[in-house]
Amino acid sequence: MKKFQLKHIGYQLFKKAHYIWALKTLKVLEKEYPDLESRFIIPFDYKGKGFFKSIKPMQSKKEISDLYKIVAKQKPHGVLEIGTCHGGTLYLWAQAAAIDAVIISIDLPYGEFGGGYYPCRIPFYQSFALPKQKIHLLQTDTHETKLPQDLSNLLNGEMLDFLFIDGDHSYQGVKQDFDLYSGLVKPGGLIAMHDILPREDVPSIEVYRFWREINTRFQTTELISNEPGDRKIGIGLIEW
Repeated sequence: MKKFQLKHIGYQLFKKAHYIWALKTLKVLEKEYPDLESRFIIPFDYKGKGFFKSIKPMQSKKEISDLYKIVAKQKPHGVLEIGTCHGGTLYLWAQAAAIDAVIISIDLPYGEFGGGYYPCRIPFYQSFALPKQKIHLLQTDTHETKLPQDLSNLLNGEMLDFLFIDGDHSYQGVKQDFDLYSGLVKPGGLIAMHDILPREDVPSIEVYRFWREINTRFQTTELISNEPGDRKIGIGLIEW
């Protein structure tokens, strides 16, 4: 505990310097990887310091790569991500979205499934936006029934082109997120959800149960890695 406290004090002391370093590091990587396809690697290659140490996505690299390519072809104008965590997928959606997109990312502080990030990361996450994009970061419970209306206001009444569900991984949690927010997605849009395969190592992850219920009701694709050594977790994609 003492070691952790000392490290945290060091993070606080150098927070501003580490933030400046994070911005510079990201810009260097963006010059190194200037095109849309190659920028997929940036969240995996990025190495920062202190509170800004990592933005690595928690998904399988192959699976999230396949989804990134699909979203990049769609160029969504309205994006909602449930589950911000390290910010890696938020960075990817900003790259893949339209140059004037509105991107909303919601995270539950101290959530059971990896939720929460230090407030000092907020301006760093907002820096992911392209010049004409808007990124809205909400730290709240997605199961608040009034939240869909609040999101509609942030979207200026427009509908979503892409919804990524990667928050509460319990059966009831993912079902409620789908029921509350799928109605904001326009016809022809995309809905993706993470962790659609059973996880014996983490039995509290029950997305697979809900996925089994709905994947025959819609036109769906399962993105499952077959790369040696890669995590095989599964992303389910619905053409809405």
